[in-house]
Amino acid sequence: MHDPADHPLWHPFAAMDRVRHQRTVISRAEDVWVFDDAGKRYLDGTAALWYSNVGHGRREIIDAIRDQLDTLDAYQVFNDFANEPALRLAGELAERAPMDGAKIFFTSGGGDSIDTAAKMVRAYFAAIGQPDRTILLHREHSYHGTHGLGTSLAGIPGNRVAPPFVPDVVQTAWNDAEMLEETIREQGAERVAAFFCEPVIGAGGVLPPPPGYLEAAAEVCARHGVLFVADAVICGFGRLGNWFGIERFGVRPDLVVFAKGVTSGYQPLGGVVVSGRVAEPFWDRPGQVFKHGQTYSGHPVACAAALATIGVLERDGLLERARQTEETLAQVLKGLADHPLVDHVRAGTGVLGALELDARQVAARPDLPAVLFAAIRERGVLVRPMGSSLGFSPPLTVTDEHLDLMADAVRIGLDSVGVG
Repeated sequence: MHDPADHPLWHPFAAMDRVRHQRTVISRAEDVWVFDDAGKRYLDGTAALWYSNVGHGRREIIDAIRDQLDTLDAYQVFNDFANEPALRLAGELAERAPMDGAKIFFTSGGGDSIDTAAKMVRAYFAAIGQPDRTILLHREHSYHGTHGLGTSLAGIPGNRVAPPFVPDVVQTAWNDAEMLEETIREQGAERVAAFFCEPVIGAGGVLPPPPGYLEAAAEVCARHGVLFVADAVICGFGRLGNWFGIERFGVRPDLVVFAKGVTSGYQPLGGVVVSGRVAEPFWDRPGQVFKHGQTYSGHPVACAAALATIGVLERDGLLERARQTEETLAQVLKGLADHPLVDHVRAGTGVLGALELDARQVAARPDLPAVLFAAIRERGVLVRPMGSSLGFSPPLTVTDEHLDLMADAVRIGLDSVGVG
């Protein structure tokens, strides 16, 4: 047995000198609740890492996983190999895709999917005789995972670690389509391959797009021949009340990156939805191969979990429910806006929200979000500390009573910390 303080588990995004002495070990979960190894119950106000959309412990998904393990535990889908769950899931996703002629490239998760999409757009332009189009654009505050290309596409300064970064990646404003067009012109449209865009920026602070921004950004991209890549890793599978998030804004992207909610976290799975136009060189031209893939791409058990998750989302009407819950969540969070530690609330676009903390308080106490996170956790609710804010993204099964409980715990936590 390892001494708890010397246990070799290295936690992501963690200060190990502190975490190794005070781990919270989650031992079980049920719907919107998780329990630690001491039996304490917490409201999962963040759906773990934005992914437990249908809640924890859904029997249908667990049974689908078990049944698939009894049939085919694993096999790869490279070259001409396939499996029935991967074929079925690709078909289900293509039917729901917000673009024509959709094709599905499976990965192991969101970071894999971002790297796949970035390589794919560059490979696409090379295949159609425009190899100079290599520049990838992203927005301030963006989060696109922590793989090589995802780190380069990071708009959160603190996440840009271990340089040098992948070249030909350029940042633009998060909320200004005119600035996007200016950036494209500055770089030269003939060199810009794609624009990566979260419908609602997630880890960067839960930033809904200004009215009309996404529509205008898509028009700018189309005008200059730049591919629009919607990063739906957080926003998909009900989080914004529809399948991929981006269709809420009437935008038809060229590629959509997905993960998280596709299985509600029951199995690791991600992928890229690719429009027929972008897929065409690799599907219809003899000998044109996209030489890329992950070992667990199209994993049958992960795909079975996703098929069951889609079934739950549809049977329980969770997409429609999300559109109602987003209003209640916004109202609940706005009820906390009067607290002296809170500057403003961002909510109302999907089952997502954030409390932006008072800038002077954060400047005086840079660890304030983490301190508040701990204080609220003591009251039995888990939220997400993010830069200068607290984030909320509960499972889509959350009720009004759960949201009231969450708000009460947050207010008590804010009061316990107090104004410095």
